[in-house]
Amino acid sequence: MKYLLLSLWLIGSISTLAQSTNRIPVRVVVVTMFEIGADTGDRPGEFQYWVERLPLSQTIPFPQGYRDLRYNPDKQVLGICTGMGTARSAASVMALGMDPRFDLSKAYWLVAGISGIDPNDGSAGSAVWAEWLVDGDLAHEIDPREIPSDWSTGYLPLRRAKPYEEPVQENDFQVAYHLNPDLAKWAYGLTKAVKLDDSETLQKMRSAYRDFPEAQKPPRVMMGDHIAAMTFWHGKYLNDWANQWVSYWTGGKGNFVTSAMEDTGTGQSLQWLTKAGKADISRYMVLRTASNYTMQPSGVTAAQNLTNGGKAVGERYTAYIPALEAAYRTGIVVVDKLISNWSRYQRTIPSEK
Repeated sequence: MKYLLLSLWLIGSISTLAQSTNRIPVRVVVVTMFEIGADTGDRPGEFQYWVERLPLSQTIPFPQGYRDLRYNPDKQVLGICTGMGTARSAASVMALGMDPRFDLSKAYWLVAGISGIDPNDGSAGSAVWAEWLVDGDLAHEIDPREIPSDWSTGYLPLRRAKPYEEPVQENDFQVAYHLNPDLAKWAYGLTKAVKLDDSETLQKMRSAYRDFPEAQKPPRVMMGDHIAAMTFWHGKYLNDWANQWVSYWTGGKGNFVTSAMEDTGTGQSLQWLTKAGKADISRYMVLRTASNYTMQPSGVTAAQNLTNGGKAVGERYTAYIPALEAAYRTGIVVVDKLISNWSRYQRTIPSEK
């Protein structure tokens, strides 16, 4: 019996070793969140430009995730489309990280997706590298019609009795993620001179934000922090909340600039995968590009702007295609740099220093 058990153990060990030595190598994982139709040839979502242009020519079945993976074997770049929302992004990234087919131990993870942008900080069509990610869902909430008169919001930090109560609660909810600042600044420094598209349509879109000087500037690459929340929120008061929420959870170090849904979910999975030795969260980068503004311009209500009822504003997603273009045009610079210097960056994470 003991010989049978030993034989089975040896067979299992050999099989495991074979799997580990034949795993698909990955230098960079490009993380996108949605695609409208096919991976190629139709109206693009976040995934399509990467598939067509990098290109990611190989399709790898991924039934445990939202959508099949795409891969470039020469560059060793893997593309994933996680699905929208923190739940899907967390599940898809965890499924990828636990997939025995891939060696992700030295991989860099690049989120490249669209977002809203605070008009106090930037303009539609811009590309923004994040250093801080803050979750906008983990909270207590009271309907605004029932909040005390001296409260600015009915949204409270967990385990706190009033808005923005100090000290900030230290707990395991992981509301804020501080990404590798040296890597984020390196990526920004590498791409800050990238020329992003401008157009008459974009100029008309941002001209409505006449009271916001930063919103009237042409698209550019910049740095700014990110809030991730499953609810697609919009309007001045919620924009004020996002600024205060990010400042609160980062101890005043973060500045809210972009808003989307998924990146804290991706971060949570990478944090746990790092503990398991299957990924390295210090190689995680978030690039968000602005397809719209997070609040209305002067003279238009939040409801009008959200539902496209503000005739002065035009189509709310006028910057959709420019934002997709900005995500690829900016992100590919970083991907190419990592690949072309892989002998160095495999061992040492790049830094602005």
